[in-house]
Amino acid sequence: MLDKLQALEEKYEELTREMSDPDIFNDPQAYNKLAKAHADLGEIVGKYREYRQVLQDLEDAELMLDEPQDEDFAAMLNEEIERLSEAKEKLQGELQVLLLPKDPNDDKNVIVEIRAGTGGEEAALFAGTLFRMYSRYAEDQRWKVDMLSSNATELGGFKEVIFVIEGQGAYSRLKFESGVHRVQRIPATEAGGRIHTSTATVAVLPEAEEVELHIDPNDLKIDVYRSSGPGGQSVNTTDSAVRVTHLPTGLVVACQDEKSQHKNKEKALKILRARLYDQLQEEAEREQAAVRRSQVGTGDRSERIRTYNFPQGRVTDHRINLTLYKLDLVIDGDLDEIIDGLITADQVERLKETVDVNHG
Repeated sequence: MLDKLQALEEKYEELTREMSDPDIFNDPQAYNKLAKAHADLGEIVGKYREYRQVLQDLEDAELMLDEPQDEDFAAMLNEEIERLSEAKEKLQGELQVLLLPKDPNDDKNVIVEIRAGTGGEEAALFAGTLFRMYSRYAEDQRWKVDMLSSNATELGGFKEVIFVIEGQGAYSRLKFESGVHRVQRIPATEAGGRIHTSTATVAVLPEAEEVELHIDPNDLKIDVYRSSGPGGQSVNTTDSAVRVTHLPTGLVVACQDEKSQHKNKEKALKILRARLYDQLQEEAEREQAAVRRSQVGTGDRSERIRTYNFPQGRVTDHRINLTLYKLDLVIDGDLDEIIDGLITADQVERLKETVDVNHG
């Protein structure tokens, strides 16, 4: 581990020197690339330097303790050694986590697709609840939410809603939200006061840039039609809705929220690009013999990941056995405790795999 950290520090110092070269400012693109690489290494190099200082202080304290000392000073040194040993352990753990391979998608924006599952109108209302929950979480993170496509119901729910969340680290925070979300509550439409169970599926896809994924226009079939609202009412009197079919894969995306055909087409292509990118990633993972399948979950849309129980005011994430009795806050966007728990569980799993590989 120390050899790797030493090499990263040398790389960081090399980047620092390159960034101080006046000529680099003439090429903004090259400078931005250098600055990003420099910033990416900043945290781990800072932590490594802190760790080295602790090791040095620990060595000094132990050498002093080896020499004859009066009792009070020896007791003080022992306390200092204990404190530094704890700091050393803590920093070692933090460095191991920082050395884990970074998910290349972590800094990307995300496209979130929420679909009502079993439970009819109640499932559609729950899909709406999830949409508001993620929108409020994004707001708290100062991220931007942009609706891409929606299929609303008359009672204010969604059969399907697709939106993009733009912001630093959006994918790293939201990637474990993919899967089946289950709700247990008494529907407003239920006269007998019985608890109903409904579901909605969530898919979180990293947004793919055009440079990462080129779609051949010849592979697309584009249909335009007149959009309609809930209950069949006409939303628009012009043919502005767009349906895009990707012929090689059979993937179909339809968008009708915008009044402009051009904007609907743009949004449909954004969704299509993310879905194709997601497919390519899944294929690449399948091809890797030692592909990781962590305890946190595979992101499989058929896997039940969380239950929101309204009568008991609790939310349970089944993957990490976390139950919180603050459902009202969670559905209002207070997701950090759950997300931090999922990220920690994923890191622990990956560290275990690293240890297994090194000792295998």
